[in-house]
Amino acid sequence: MKKTLHFFCLLIIISLNSQTHRFIYELQWKMDSTDTDYQKYNMILDINSKEVKFYGRNLLVADSLNKKFGNMDNKHIDMTGQVVKRKTNTAENENFINIKFGYYSFKTTDRINWKISGETKQVQQYTLQKATATFGGRNWVAWFSREIPFNEGPFKFSGLPGLVFEIYDTKKNFIYNLIKSQELPDTYHTENFLESNFGNKAIPITEKLRQKLLTEFFNDPFSFERTNFTKNDTLNININGTQISTVDELNAQVKNMQEVIKKYNNPVEIDKAMHYKN
Repeated sequence: MKKTLHFFCLLIIISLNSQTHRFIYELQWKMDSTDTDYQKYNMILDINSKEVKFYGRNLLVADSLNKKFGNMDNKHIDMTGQVVKRKTNTAENENFINIKFGYYSFKTTDRINWKISGETKQVQQYTLQKATATFGGRNWVAWFSREIPFNEGPFKFSGLPGLVFEIYDTKKNFIYNLIKSQELPDTYHTENFLESNFGNKAIPITEKLRQKLLTEFFNDPFSFERTNFTKNDTLNININGTQISTVDELNAQVKNMQEVIKKYNNPVEIDKAMHYKN
């Protein structure tokens, strides 16, 4: 936490008149569990009187640019798999996910049984208390402050008697640190980038259908491009900067993509990870 506190807004002011309490976390994530380096993302936790939302700051930036210029030209696809919303003081989450060209939502119940320790530490003017839990197939250590009266934290890590400042799994695949807070005078609307993804409204699906869609994508991530080949055998297609002109070249790209998908198959809820077959 020492590294991120350099950027932390030292005074968190909880205003009774504020409509949205915004907390920004730095997420460090090993997309491949064997990696030594982390990918870093800034994630936003918005809390209002009715709902709690967690999403990537890049989604917010794209939405802000669209509002500024009055268009929908700026788009962003979440890469973390951690876009969720829930009603306040509940564990009923609505999850949002991009799969190929589709945008989907599915509901989960995610109650976490915390074990609160008597261990504390001082971070600037805040006293943080330790808590542990098992969630999503991982063991977690959280540090929260009773001085900030929200029983919320990043992603689905809610239910503690105070705001989570820091949380990580014991294998250090995921590390969240609170780095900043803001008070917004109104409820911040997210319908353009959370409930829908820049024009694609989320389609409700079941967990079974989620797995089916992900399996279909893995089996042929370039199915759309393959359809174009069947229509026109001479059609040239560019995939990730590579010009593809034959079916064999397309099949090689499929194999490469499948290896990437398997390599970076390290979601925060590891018990829900896909088990892809060759």
